[in-house]
Amino acid sequence: MALFSKIFAKLRGGSVTASDWNELRTSLIQADLGASLSDELIEIAKSDKSDGVEAAISSALKGALTQAPRELALATSRPTTILVVGVNGTGKTTSVAKLMHLLNSEGKTIVVAAADTFRAAAIEQLQTWGERIGVPVVAGKFQGDPASVVFDAAKRAADERVDYLIVDTAGRLHTKSNLMDELSKIRRVLEKAGGVDEVLLVVDATTGQNGIIQARHFTQSVGVTGLILTKMDGTAKGGVALAIERESQLPIKFIGTGEGADDFKAFDADAYISGLISSE
Repeated sequence: MALFSKIFAKLRGGSVTASDWNELRTSLIQADLGASLSDELIEIAKSDKSDGVEAAISSALKGALTQAPRELALATSRPTTILVVGVNGTGKTTSVAKLMHLLNSEGKTIVVAAADTFRAAAIEQLQTWGERIGVPVVAGKFQGDPASVVFDAAKRAADERVDYLIVDTAGRLHTKSNLMDELSKIRRVLEKAGGVDEVLLVVDATTGQNGIIQARHFTQSVGVTGLILTKMDGTAKGGVALAIERESQLPIKFIGTGEGADDFKAFDADAYISGLISSE
């Protein structure tokens, strides 16, 4: 990514033109940092042309990220319940499968609810993953009642005293109130079963500023606690992480960087900032 490496080199050389600053601003906006944050960072660079400019920009970038915890919240006397939501096409079900794989590789016990009953492919995908790694997947009939699937999965997770219950939900447009109401119903079922510890919204990094709008609507409807950012494959669009966190104040907890099972990891804020300002 290294969005700032070129301008840092020019600053060290002491020759930065108005055209250079405009080029930097354009590149930052194209990387989805947003106009406001881009202008703020440029002003920092303009006012501090010493060797400390990198530290100043690094500090500003870190300040744009939320200070909320990035670790998964944990329940103490019941399965930790994670509700995964998002619009169609963001990689939601794939992220559920990868999260299942990650937690399983850490030795955790899991039950997964395949509550995206509107897509047979989503149910089959999770069942295939479950069979492959030995994780039970509770599923219902295609086009069946998602809340019923969630109820059964919550009961099984409690009976078997597993570490995690992960619930996949149908992809939905954040502007469709009937679909958001259904999502709220699923949450109520989980609350009655013991509680919801995390509501993770899956956001496609390539959607840019639209991800901020999605975060706002889903938070209002179902109380999002954290984000999974997909398609963070190292392209220049990676600045969207800063923009989404600054506007939503929701922590990115995991990122997906590819199609493989292992292309999914906890979000490391320090490594992310380092990648933005690295001169390498």
